[in-house]
Amino acid sequence: MDGLVLDTESTYRIAWQQAASEMGYDLSGHFCQSLSGLHYQAVELKLLACFGTDFDLQAFGRNSSDCWREHVKVHGISIKHGFAGLLNLLVRHKIPYCLATNSRAVNALECLALAGLSGVFSHIISRDNVVHGKPEPDIFFKAAQVLQVDIRRCLVLEDSDAGIMAAARAGAIRVFIPSIAPVDPMTVERCNLMISDMAKLTDILHFGGTLDGIPLR
Repeated sequence: MDGLVLDTESTYRIAWQQAASEMGYDLSGHFCQSLSGLHYQAVELKLLACFGTDFDLQAFGRNSSDCWREHVKVHGISIKHGFAGLLNLLVRHKIPYCLATNSRAVNALECLALAGLSGVFSHIISRDNVVHGKPEPDIFFKAAQVLQVDIRRCLVLEDSDAGIMAAARAGAIRVFIPSIAPVDPMTVERCNLMISDMAKLTDILHFGGTLDGIPLR
């Protein structure tokens, strides 16, 4: 969801930096990028490692949530380029799909609603549905189970290092659409294909392309 369907990464970064500043801490853009794709527990561990064990996670959580809502109230949440076309193709050809996110369900539903995408995903697999979040593969195994599709035939679209690692561990086909730069060379090695946006993938699907010998439609 974050950084792939919705352009939320920038909104989180703004909220995190503002909340940290109000608490007397400096949160660099590079550090914020390192949080991309991680579930909230992993984010908290990185914050404690950066600022020390006396860092007030609860206060930071409250402040960053308030800052985020103030920001999106004014600026909204944009939908990433190419999503509408890809969704239309999936629906038209009856290709099963779902949203698999490290966010908690309540946060995912809120973001989708703010972007005007409520009800678009019949299936949403969130951090609440699994024991371990990305970069562990649990979320993608659960998604494949819900869709009733062999994980080895599932096409996973990801924008983050953690997401591609999780998809690789699950044994899914992996398309990397990075949302931040620079790109980690290890992530590129782990993916089956790297493209700039979902519109490119829609073209591949539309023309019946294959990836690692598996038909994509």
